[in-house]
Amino acid sequence: MSVKTHKRQKKTRMHGRNMGTHGGGARKKRKGSGHRGGIGMAGSGKRADQKKTLVLKLYGHNYFGKQGITSRGTKRDKRDRINLRDIELKKEKLGKKKGDAYEINLETYKILGDGEVKNKLIIKAKEASKSAIDKIEKMGGKIILVGKEKEEIINSKNEKD
Repeated sequence: MSVKTHKRQKKTRMHGRNMGTHGGGARKKRKGSGHRGGIGMAGSGKRADQKKTLVLKLYGHNYFGKQGITSRGTKRDKRDRINLRDIELKKEKLGKKKGDAYEINLETYKILGDGEVKNKLIIKAKEASKSAIDKIEKMGGKIILVGKEKEEIINSKNEKD
């Protein structure tokens, strides 16, 4: 255990000294709420720093500035999508090889037709673009659609024939 060798002198603490400012600098800075930037969220503007850490902690980093160009009622399309290029690159991770084909389960995704298909793929998906279906069927594979969209695409294919 170490012994304290030096104790701070009491006269260094500002108990009523310094013309009533108690170490706060100029007296006018401490009158009312003048140096705080106001009450509540006042002083929390885009370029202000008085309460920025408080605002970011409470409301997050999206509090300042405009987010996007859509109206409040417009919702962003958040459906999961994946391109054929990405499926082709990650086929070993996404699915299993059965015979000469890869079986891949992407039931929550929409399959988009960007990229080339070099292997036979059997994909379970929620939706698929026409170009993706064509490319996969050209290589001998197929897309199994899960849900309502399955009926719509089958009907549209029958109308073409």
